[in-house]
Amino acid sequence: MAKSETDRTTIDLFEDEKRPGRPKTNPLPREIQLKVNKRNQIRRDRARGLKRVEFKVSSELYQALSDMAEAQNISRSALIETILQEKLAVNR
Repeated sequence: MAKSETDRTTIDLFEDEKRPGRPKTNPLPREIQLKVNKRNQIRRDRARGLKRVEFKVSSELYQALSDMAEAQNISRSALIETILQEKLAVNR
């Protein structure tokens, strides 16, 4: 039987891999953990009805958005969504 690194139910296959230091709290390598976490985040976003939008902006605009979001104590994503909603409301 082959062992898969993403197999969480048969952790006993990995128990002979001894490493120095603090024991791992997750049997998966960091690279696979990141993929699993990203997949779960996408599923949570879809369940909440969110859609992904991606675009590129200049570093000056990026910094201005970050500063403005920090001043308002909200995420940059929430700030951009608010700006877009306000602009759409004006044009209706």
